[in-house]
Amino acid sequence: MMHFAGSFSSTSAAKIPAILGLLFFLAGCSSEAEEAKTSPKPPTEVGIIVTKTEDVSLITELAGRTAAYEASEVRPQVSGVVQERLFTEGATVQKGDVLYQIDSSLFEAAVAEARANVASAKATDENARGQADRLRPLVQKGVVSEQAFTNAAAAANTAAAAVAQSEAQLQTAEINLRFSRVAAPIAGRIGRSVVTTGALVSAAQTESLTTIQRLDPIFVDIQQSSTSLLKLRGALASSKLESNTAEVRLKLEDGSDYPLAGTLKFTEVTVSPDTGSVTLRAEFPNPDGLLLPGMYVRAQLSQAQARDAILVPQQGVTRNPRGEATALLVDADYKVEQRRIEVGRAVGDRWLVTGGLAAGDRVIVEGVSKVKPGAVVRPVEADLGGTETDDAVKPVASL
Repeated sequence: MMHFAGSFSSTSAAKIPAILGLLFFLAGCSSEAEEAKTSPKPPTEVGIIVTKTEDVSLITELAGRTAAYEASEVRPQVSGVVQERLFTEGATVQKGDVLYQIDSSLFEAAVAEARANVASAKATDENARGQADRLRPLVQKGVVSEQAFTNAAAAANTAAAAVAQSEAQLQTAEINLRFSRVAAPIAGRIGRSVVTTGALVSAAQTESLTTIQRLDPIFVDIQQSSTSLLKLRGALASSKLESNTAEVRLKLEDGSDYPLAGTLKFTEVTVSPDTGSVTLRAEFPNPDGLLLPGMYVRAQLSQAQARDAILVPQQGVTRNPRGEATALLVDADYKVEQRRIEVGRAVGDRWLVTGGLAAGDRVIVEGVSKVKPGAVVRPVEADLGGTETDDAVKPVASL
C-alpha cells in the first residue's frame, strides 16, 4: 500500500505545471475578451460636402420643331408656256435669279405695240399743243373766237393725258415681259420643280411652281404648357426667381447635341385651344444646313435663374415615412443630425434646396446608410467625381 501511494503522488506532481499553464492561458484569453468588449469603436467615416450658395440657371427641356426663317412659294404672275427651267433642284439660289422662262413672244409684241402707241400719242400731243399756242395770240387780238381757243386748249390737254395713258400701258407691258422670266423672290434652298418644260402655267393658278426656303438662320418653335408658364410667371412675380435670357441648346432626333447655341426671340401671346400650350420661338444659326424644316428636336432653355441657391447631391437626400425630404448633417461636435429640408427641382444630379439648409452646413452624401442620428462620425471630403468645385468642400480634421 505504501508503494502504491508513493507512485500516485509522483504522477500528480508531474501534471501540476501543465494544468497551471492552461489555467493562466484561459485567464489571459478571458481578460483580452473583456478588454475588447469594453474598448470603444472608432467613429464611422462618412463623406460630406459643405454647402454653399450659387446662382443656378433652371434648365427646362421642351419639345419643338424647326421652321424655315423665310419661305416663298414661287408662282407665275403671267400666263404662258414654260420654255425652260433654269435652276438645279435642291441648290441654293440668290434673290433675283431667273428660275423659269415663260414664252415671251406675246409680251414682246405687247411692248412693241405700247411703244408705238406712246409715239403716236406724243405726236398728237405735240400737234395739239402747237395749235393751242398759235391760237393764243390771235384770240387776244380778237381774230379768232374764245371758243376756238378753248377747244384747242382742251384738245392739247386730252393729247397730254393720252401720252400719260400710253406710257402707263407701255410700263405694264414691260412688267409683263419681265414677269415672263420667273425670278427668285428670296435667297435660299430651292425645292423640286412641280412643272416641267412645255407646261402651261397661269397667273391665277393656286399651285406653286417650286418653293424656296431660307435655312440660315433657322427657327425652332417650342411648345410649353400654359400651366408651367403660369407657374414660372408666378415665381418670377414673387421674387423667388429672376428672369433669364440665357442661350438655348438643342438635342437632335438621334440624341446628339447641336453644336451651335440659339437665342429665344419671343413667346406667343395666345394659347392653342387644341393642345393648351404656348409657342416659344428661338433662332439658331445653321451655316452647314444640318437643321431642316420640320425636324423634331428637344430644346434646353433657361427661362429663370435662382439666386443664392443651394444644391445638394441627390444621394444625400432621403425621405422619411411621411414623404418629407431629409438630410443627415455633421454638427460641430461631429455628431450626426437629421434635418428636414425642402427641395424644389432636380438640377442635373443634384437637388435644388429651397429650405432647411444654410451655407456652410456639412451634409453627409457618402455612408448615409451606415450612421444614425446622434452617432459620432469622422467626416472626410466626399469624392463626387468632379461634380463639385475645388473650394466647395474642404478637408475636415480627423477626430
